[in-house]
Amino acid sequence: MENSSDANTLDYKDTLNLPKTSFPMRGNLPKREPQMLERWAEIDLDAMIEKAEAGRPRFVLHDGPPYANGHTHIGHALNKILKDLVVKSRRMQGFAAPYVPGWDCHGLPIELMVDKKLGKKKRDMSKAEIRRECRRYAEDWVDVQRDEFKRLGVFGNWDDPYLTMKDSYEA
Repeated sequence: MENSSDANTLDYKDTLNLPKTSFPMRGNLPKREPQMLERWAEIDLDAMIEKAEAGRPRFVLHDGPPYANGHTHIGHALNKILKDLVVKSRRMQGFAAPYVPGWDCHGLPIELMVDKKLGKKKRDMSKAEIRRECRRYAEDWVDVQRDEFKRLGVFGNWDDPYLTMKDSYEA
């Protein structure tokens, strides 16, 4: 015998008047996001945008860069997404709005993380060796954060970022 509660259960999806479309009703973001990012890289979307903006008046957003010392958190995400919205809206208003992402690769936040990582080993290292370790640490986190920011849908010149540890910056 059927359970009486099963007989009284209403399948609500059968009561909805949903449109018939050629695209799936689910976004399936975990599968589609990597495909989207790959497609944007394949067609070099940022270069296409830059080419389309040639000759337009410029709008430059000076971005205060994050430290290269950890995974992207909600503060980074909010900051990058809001700034990306400003840049994209200026592009739609007819401006050339290049975005050069950047990272602060010096300072106490990075040194503290490297101190924790090295522990007592640091006592036997020269200042130059410690600086090299800080540089390596920052380089690793720039790569991680770059990929995380791309996953947020932020467009930018990711191949030539502004880094405070570049010789051109320090000069």
